[in-house]
Amino acid sequence: MIGDVMAMVNGWIENFGLLSEAWRVGIVVFALVFGTATVAYIASHIIAALERKFSQTKNLFDDALLHAARKPVVAFVWLQGVYWAAEVAHKYSEAEIFKANESVLQIGFIFVLVWAILRLIKEAEGILVSPLKMKQPMDYTTVNAVSKLSRAVVLITAVLIAMQSMGYSISGVLAFGGVGGIAVGFAAKDLLANFFGGFIIHLDRPFKVGDWVRSPDRNIEGTVEHIGWRLTTIRTFDKRPLYVPNAAFTTIAVENPSRMSNRRIYETIGIRYADVAQMATIVDDIRAMLQQHEDIESDETLIVNFLAFNASSLDIMVYCFTKTTQWVQFHEVKQDVLLKISDIIEGYGAEVAFPTRTLHLPEGVRLSGSQSDDSADKRGEASSGKSAQKSQNRQTTGDVEDSGESE
Repeated sequence: MIGDVMAMVNGWIENFGLLSEAWRVGIVVFALVFGTATVAYIASHIIAALERKFSQTKNLFDDALLHAARKPVVAFVWLQGVYWAAEVAHKYSEAEIFKANESVLQIGFIFVLVWAILRLIKEAEGILVSPLKMKQPMDYTTVNAVSKLSRAVVLITAVLIAMQSMGYSISGVLAFGGVGGIAVGFAAKDLLANFFGGFIIHLDRPFKVGDWVRSPDRNIEGTVEHIGWRLTTIRTFDKRPLYVPNAAFTTIAVENPSRMSNRRIYETIGIRYADVAQMATIVDDIRAMLQQHEDIESDETLIVNFLAFNASSLDIMVYCFTKTTQWVQFHEVKQDVLLKISDIIEGYGAEVAFPTRTLHLPEGVRLSGSQSDDSADKRGEASSGKSAQKSQNRQTTGDVEDSGESE
């Protein structure tokens, strides 16, 4: 059908004698380009109308397919229309550029197809991880890894097909790739180690984007922001980005606190030795309070016991788990528990102990500081008496002098 249309167009150009051949070719080329633009505009609006219609259905993947195909379809219409216009021009022109029409059409078709597939993969990825579109959204890290791998496969396949279309032997390219891969493997072993480290992360899934991770072997702690094929980006708690090569995660231990089921309260509280009589009842009341606390997990281990005779206190061990794992809420629960324990201790007239020291002295032994104080007092009294005596003597002498002057 396309050949018949092209033959009809060529016949009109050759037989229509009203204008010169150059004008007739120009008019046909213009008509083909204008018709291409019109068809592309109509195709875009038809697909947009179908998108609006299918958006009312429960199936989400038909929307993704239409949205992914709209721009590639328009690009394909333009590719085909420009190819026809170039073929018409090539028949009546000796320009070298028009000899590449077939190759440009094949490579352009491969490009449009790959573009549509990549858009479809991106749309499917957005649907699978969205909690608004899926009742049970899939893990973002896993979906993102599969998406990256799929895009890589599509791009490599497209490049090989394009090279085959341009006359290159795929077998030769693959053989060269095998030999070159050995050389690249020795030259970039660290890069490959990071690549396979990223693959292991995606496979074993010790953490995912958004998890709080830390390593007891390295100074690594923060929230995972991105897992790439070479680096993993971790945002530390002071808001600095930390870039960790993926190969490091194959040799270090990684702790994932985000996956903890509960948070632990583990405190040692001491009361005075003078309150030993109230120890048993205080321990029982603290245990009962924790068992009835709405934010404490009663199914987990809960221990409240008199622990030890310490240097200046009688120690009570408090060991329990909260229901929440959120950091801020955990500290609110812990504060409430500690305040209630303080109220229980005060309710029995007892007090929380602090470091104290009592010094017992035998009778008759006095501290050197006390003796110096007594001596200072005696010296003060003696000096006061001497001052009074001197004042009295000065007063007497003055009286005698006054009497002499009167005489």
